Formats: sequence, structure tokens, C-alpha cells
Amino acid sequence: MTPTTRLSVPADSIVIEIGNTAIALDTADAAFRHLLEERYAPFLNSSRNVHSQITIHLIENPNQGDPTTAEPDEDLQVKMDGGRWILTRGDFSAEWNPATGLGSIRQSVNPYSVDTVLRIVHSLILAQEGGFLLHAASAVRGGRAFLFSGVSGAGKTTISRLAPSDVILLTDEISYIKPEGGMYRAFGTPFAGELAKLGENISAPVSTVFLLEKGPENRIGPVPPDEAVRKLLRNILFFAEDSELVKLVFQSACRFCQKVPVRKLVFTPDERVWEIIGLQE
Repeated sequence: MTPTTRLSVPADSIVIEIGNTAIALDTADAAFRHLLEERYAPFLNSSRNVHSQITIHLIENPNQGDPTTAEPDEDLQVKMDGGRWILTRGDFSAEWNPATGLGSIRQSVNPYSVDTVLRIVHSLILAQEGGFLLHAASAVRGGRAFLFSGVSGAGKTTISRLAPSDVILLTDEISYIKPEGGMYRAFGTPFAGELAKLGENISAPVSTVFLLEKGPENRIGPVPPDEAVRKLLRNILFFAEDSELVKLVFQSACRFCQKVPVRKLVFTPDERVWEIIGLQE
């Protein structure tokens, strides 16, 4: 999955680095370029040596739905064909060659298509590196990262909104996890949820994963190992129809749960919940 050589891209490319993986975006449209630079500002990198390079071709709206109102990824397809990944959804079509790192997107003038393609490409790269994208909020406190995972409505945005001033938010929606130096690190992402706020572009070792559950009180409880893996897998974002990569992601989830404590966090929407976060390992 890693390109055979690191790419050297033109000076006017927009380089977005997430999780220490830089991807260049090229567009001939100055206004769209400015939109992307504003949207991904904290994650822009001046490096010209990147992992992948994706060219954006803007086309007229194909009348296949508004990506701002469609259900996320409801008609998304990610398939391998002739050594290239083919990515399609109502609002875009794209391809990416993992051997060369080169790809392209055909889309209407909106930032949501690019966001989705970046998530997919990063998920494919992470699968080969033993990491994954997790449907979870994550935040750093005291030099440690805490993940708060759950399906929509479980409380990821709420727990993020309740965070005290000494907490640095990495994301309220999609956490970026990869192994590094015998541990796992969580990285900030620009993939925002209901808070509509990009995460901070920093990273920290993962201390604990909390499986969120709303309740009448704040308490932390154990999670059996098999349940921890099962619920983690349920919240890993992986889009590709590829049995080998699915197997790698499953193995990564198992290894992660052996290294990182997974706990249940029952909480009521009150800032006092942060008083117990980090007290138990």
C-alpha cells in the first residue's frame, strides 16, 4: 500500500498532513483551492515530499443529490480494479493507485467529497500500518489521549462539549489511531462532527478507550475482552470491499485491545464526568 517512491509535488499543491501522512491535492480552480486552504488550515504542510497526490477535476453538479443533506456514505462503494482503488458516491467518482500514490477526483464544487476521499485513502493506508479510523471523539489531557467511542447519539459531541479548558480536542467524530514505538497514538483530524470544529493538529499516546452510554450517573465499568474487540470493530470506519484488508483491520483491532484498556463510561450530560476520566486505567 505504500508507494514505491515518495512523490515530489509542484509548489502550488495543497499538502494536507494527518497522522504524519501527507497527501497533496491539486486543483486548477483558484477559488476552490482557497476554500480547501481555509478548511484544512491547521493541517496544511509545506513539505513537497508526500505519500500520495490527488488531482481534483471540478464538474457540473450531476443532479445526484446534495452531499450536505445526504446520509453519510450511504451509497459509497470502494473496490479494487486493476491495481487501482475505485471510489464512487452520488457526489463524486475517484480513483487512487496505492503503488504509485497517484489519484484523481471528479466532483462538483463542494468540500465534502474531498473530505470523504481523504478519509477513505487514509483508512486504506492505515490498514497496512496496523492502524484505523475510529468513530470516536478523542482528546488530550495531561499528555495522554482518551477516546470516546459510540454510534451516533451515544454522546461523542456531548462529552467533547463538556471538556474543561485543560483538555485539547483531537476530534469530536473520527479518531485517527496508529501504532508507534510499541504503543498507539491518537492524532488530531480535520474530520469534524456536530461541533463543526476541526481538531488540534497534535498527537498523544492513547491511554483509554471509553465506550459511551448515557445514564443517570457518572461511572466507569469494565468491558470483557471479546466485547471490547467486537464493539471496537463496530465503530471502525472501513469502506473497502477487500477480504485481505478486512482481515488486517480485524487483527489490528485485536492487538489494540490487548495494549489499550477499554472501559464503559456511563455518564450524564454534566461537566463533572471529566472528574473521573483519567483516574482509572
